[in-house]
Amino acid sequence: MTVHAKSLSTPVRTDLASALKTTRSRQKDLEQLSPFELKDFLINLAKDREKTSTAIMLNAGRGNPNWIATAPRDAFFLLGHFAMSEARRVYDRGIMAGMPQKPGIAGRLHGFLDENRKAAGADFLRGVHEYGVQKGFDPDAWIHELVDSIIGDNYPVPDRMLVHAEQVVHDYLMKEMCDGRPPRGKFDLFAVEGGTAAMCYIFDSLQQNGLLKQGDKVALFLPTFTPYIEISHLERFQFRIVPINASSLRADGTHNWHYPPEEIAKLADPRIKMAVTVNPSNPPSVAFNALEMRQIVGIIRKNPDLILVTDDVYGTFVPNFRSLMAEVPANTICVYSFSKNFGCTGWRLGVIAIHEDNRMDRRIGNLPGKERKRLHERYGSLTLEPEKLKLIDRMVADSRDVALNHTAGLSLPQQVQMAFFALSHLLDPKDSYKHLTMKIVRDRRDALWRGLGIPLPPEDKERAWYYVELDFMVWAQNAYGDKFCDYMRKNYEPVDFLFRLAEKSGVVLMDGGGFGGPPWSIRVSLANLNEDDYANIGQAMVDAAKEYVAAWQAGEKVRSGPPRGIVPQLGVGGQPAPSDRKVASNQPVPEPVAAPARGRGKTAARTSKVRVAEAQPPASAKKAVKKSAKKAAKKAAKKAAKKAAKKAAKKAVKKRA
Repeated sequence: MTVHAKSLSTPVRTDLASALKTTRSRQKDLEQLSPFELKDFLINLAKDREKTSTAIMLNAGRGNPNWIATAPRDAFFLLGHFAMSEARRVYDRGIMAGMPQKPGIAGRLHGFLDENRKAAGADFLRGVHEYGVQKGFDPDAWIHELVDSIIGDNYPVPDRMLVHAEQVVHDYLMKEMCDGRPPRGKFDLFAVEGGTAAMCYIFDSLQQNGLLKQGDKVALFLPTFTPYIEISHLERFQFRIVPINASSLRADGTHNWHYPPEEIAKLADPRIKMAVTVNPSNPPSVAFNALEMRQIVGIIRKNPDLILVTDDVYGTFVPNFRSLMAEVPANTICVYSFSKNFGCTGWRLGVIAIHEDNRMDRRIGNLPGKERKRLHERYGSLTLEPEKLKLIDRMVADSRDVALNHTAGLSLPQQVQMAFFALSHLLDPKDSYKHLTMKIVRDRRDALWRGLGIPLPPEDKERAWYYVELDFMVWAQNAYGDKFCDYMRKNYEPVDFLFRLAEKSGVVLMDGGGFGGPPWSIRVSLANLNEDDYANIGQAMVDAAKEYVAAWQAGEKVRSGPPRGIVPQLGVGGQPAPSDRKVASNQPVPEPVAAPARGRGKTAARTSKVRVAEAQPPASAKKAVKKSAKKAAKKAAKKAAKKAAKKAAKKAVKKRA
């Protein structure tokens, strides 16, 4: 058998899934973006899909819930009506009114509620008043704080948080973040513009106060909210990241998204200055279990200076959730956002919580003399004893570059709405709202799994199910083995699946690899679409996966060798071998043949081929290729010379002029 005949029995192409608008090289470029920026490209593809088909875009990317808490909002707007009547009571000039006055205001609210007993929010406002009385608040002081604040006619005083609102939100955190079993003492709260502002203020103040330095080692529990990774890499910080990976697997090779002991053990390194976790995690939505929590607590005893930052925004979606703030309060800075639970991302409501007896304050007091002097000068305009200033109060000042500390603080109407959101849980002994949000995301999870056609993972009481993180490669390995996984890695970018979903099905999901998760993982938000939509998303994911499998299997059929009497045509397929023709043909190697496109236009599905093992062509083909290359080179050289001469002539004319 000749060399060429042998080559014909070796496949030279691998079938690929239908081509996309976004090429692989372009995908590689876009992979460098944050998954939140990459999502915008996917949305544009999905919108294009909407224009050319009856499919509706299903955006399960960003985790903005599609529900809102009604009772605290009804109460907020009803209180606004009462507040305006109080302002006009002082004086009323039509387009101008006075500032609400405190004496007797609680009694006047009762009268207002009697007159408006059927109004939405009236019962809630009665509960608000009664809750304050039960806590020992002066009724007039409590109601006046709410009324004056909802009007927004004063600066925030105290700047860190309103007196009564802080106590209410503190109660909420103790109930929801500490499972009603708080540690001794209390936490100081700083009301901020959502969890993202909290992140900025924390990183800034820890560095300003010498607790973190540029280039320090910082541990990140991964996967995590992408900005925690990106902030750490900013020039100002340049932290050396120590990954704590949720790499624990079940017996079947699937992720359970918990942290193995050897990963958590990394925290014992005293060179690690801070550890940051989103708990429950984002995207996996899994909270620390009791074993993980005990190990972390044990490590803190050995590494007592380690600062823990815990972002607990999804805590209310886990039954009996317990935060690190409950277990290691002295070392923990808690970030909490109201956005997800109450459907209020547009309100920008969050708090930073630091225990009154914390390790960070003690460490600032023990800084070297030079550092203490620097900080004395930094905060000296705020107090005569700046060394006694707590870290959380330094954060308030730092949030306004110290000089503008007198204007710091979250706007007062925002603080009222925050307090009402907190009270909606405190006034609900049955936790009806919380259980409803849990049920919603779990029902959507079930719908997604129905669409995927796979069994639900084992029950885990620590799962919030706000998001789902699915690892394509785990499924590929379990279903088709190493060869299929190798095929995917060699021929596609990890984000190809996302682009395929957006372009072919109008489904927008997010890149799990961008959250520090496995590179082929995908984040699905269960918060922002209706239940039936998730079944459709699951089916779309199956359809996209099948396309890869079909293309791979087509290539595998070639690799398995031809049936007797069939000549493989270099990955094109097989055709009968004529009895009057020798297998070792001298004909040139045929060009790749694409499958016919379905439908019309650029969006029509098509199969493309790529060469993976080039066969040696016969001598005649070699000669033809060589001749063609020589001719092309000669033509290119002639064209370049002509262009250069023209440019030189033009330059000479310009010079003479």
